[in-house]
Amino acid sequence: STAQVRSNNNDGVSVVKKFYPNPATTSINFELSIGTDKPYSLQLYNFMGRKIYETGTVLQQLIIPLNGFFRGLYIYQLRDRFGKIVDSGKFQVVK
Repeated sequence: STAQVRSNNNDGVSVVKKFYPNPATTSINFELSIGTDKPYSLQLYNFMGRKIYETGTVLQQLIIPLNGFFRGLYIYQLRDRFGKIVDSGKFQVVK
């Protein structure tokens, strides 16, 4: 299935995101509707709140391999250059 989330960043511009598949097995894809002129970072956390993945520059599409990810629930956070969360959500890994 595909999830779509709408939220607003500092500029009031809608950030539309699709992430799929959910639940995921080998990789998860993020599609972002953001301008490439603004730097964003993406962090993934496990269900206990430990950061397990981070990327510094997010473009409009990002594929994250799930090697080393255990079965369970994960939370993602998209942050702007000031560290403010502009979008977040959860996905499940099944193996």
